Amino acid sequence: MNNGLFLIYARAANGVIGKDGKLPWHLSADLKRFKSLTLGNPMIMGRKTFEGFPAPLPGRRHVVLTRDRGWSAEGAEVAHSRTESLQLAGDSPVAVIGGAEIFALFEQEAERIELTEVHAHYEGDTHMPPIDRAIWQEVSREDHEAAGDNPAYSFVTYERRRESAA
Repeated sequence: MNNGLFLIYARAANGVIGKDGKLPWHLSADLKRFKSLTLGNPMIMGRKTFEGFPAPLPGRRHVVLTRDRGWSAEGAEVAHSRTESLQLAGDSPVAVIGGAEIFALFEQEAERIELTEVHAHYEGDTHMPPIDRAIWQEVSREDHEAAGDNPAYSFVTYERRRESAA
């Protein structure tokens, strides 16, 4: 089992997380936070997420989960199942970075969610449902006001709720 598997994504107020394989907004603080939370660790992602990067991100392993047995790309460690992707990732903390289908595959074993709530509505083709508060408990929040072209946003950390001992 992986030590510290977590989901990390940004979500607009209307649930959008992507458009045409990219983020529909640009928040440099969000990109810096993403880098700080993923640097030095393996990231599990779908093929479309990997292909949305201009190049592999430095300082991180890219474990790409795809159904396409013939697919390969420089900088990608290819897996064809959830189990295989976890084996490739190893025992260090693992960031699951998308897309929506990949998040759904790993949510049950994630320990936490690192979410950037973008307080605006965007057009997009990839969506995530709201956080299920029966499963996830907010443990930290850092709110940021809108500035210039940037909408207001919040960095929020959720941890899986533990059942209380009887």
